[in-house]
Amino acid sequence: MKLKANQIDIEVEDSGPGAVGENRPAVLLIMGLGMQLIAWPTPLVQALLDAGYRVIRHDNRDSGLSQHFAALGKPHLMWQGLKYKLGLTPSSPYSLSDMAADAFGVLDALGVSKAHVVGVSMGGMIAQRMALAAPERVLSLASVMSTSSAKGLPTARPEVMRALFARPADKSAQAAVAHFLNLFKIIGSPAFETPEAALRDQITRGMARDFDPVGTLRQTAAVMADTTRAAQLSRITAPTLVLHGKADPLLPYACGEDTARRIPGAQLVGIEGLGHDLPPGAMGPILAALLPHLFQSTPLPGRVLEDATLPQINSISPKGAISNRS
Repeated sequence: MKLKANQIDIEVEDSGPGAVGENRPAVLLIMGLGMQLIAWPTPLVQALLDAGYRVIRHDNRDSGLSQHFAALGKPHLMWQGLKYKLGLTPSSPYSLSDMAADAFGVLDALGVSKAHVVGVSMGGMIAQRMALAAPERVLSLASVMSTSSAKGLPTARPEVMRALFARPADKSAQAAVAHFLNLFKIIGSPAFETPEAALRDQITRGMARDFDPVGTLRQTAAVMADTTRAAQLSRITAPTLVLHGKADPLLPYACGEDTARRIPGAQLVGIEGLGHDLPPGAMGPILAALLPHLFQSTPLPGRVLEDATLPQINSISPKGAISNRS
């Protein structure tokens, strides 16, 4: 459904609001760069619903069925990158704080005063901005395969950068699908590989719903221009889970370690063999970390997170997949 949020049109999926008076705690899921709300794996959404939560997903501005900002033009990312290297602040058509305001606008439109906020990659950066901007509205924060964006952190492998900024062979849909198929294979999880047919279907469905490469560039510019967030993370007061793949080739594991170090009391959970994606096979270890985090922040009335459920979750993950550090 389309909602007016932060004075723009945002596409929203609201699952499990419950019966009148049930008052399920809300979990807001924020997707990453260029990705859409349909990229959230169905098993993850269903597990949250089964646990008793209301799950809210939305398309970020410039992606999916939400409002696109073509009038703001195409940013020159090479120039913005050069400015960053020279110690200057890159410019962008809008900011991650604007995108955080969009997310709060979604909650406002749905009448939700507080929510658990879970963001992946760029979505994790937006979630961090939310926790900084309005701590009283964030029940807990989960920053997944994201970063503080601090200077000096390790960057993506060269082959990842080449794939990320490569252009499709031509302007056909087939060439675009082949481009993204190659990219997602490169940044994917070595221990939780997604079958090529399933990956191709996911890409094709996403492109049929929306395809706006220039919109993704505007989001990228917003990420590049958010240079002050790392120094501010010490102000976050929400219970925080930092979840990161130890085989992430796009945002290396050190990025997760740095984020957890900067946020007081944050719990760092590393998953062996997980790259920069949310493959079906990794839902076990991801949920084994996420569900207790949410429950500990706001126990559900009349419900108990039984330890017996966790071995069932872990049973589909590689032995020793999860490591913890508080």
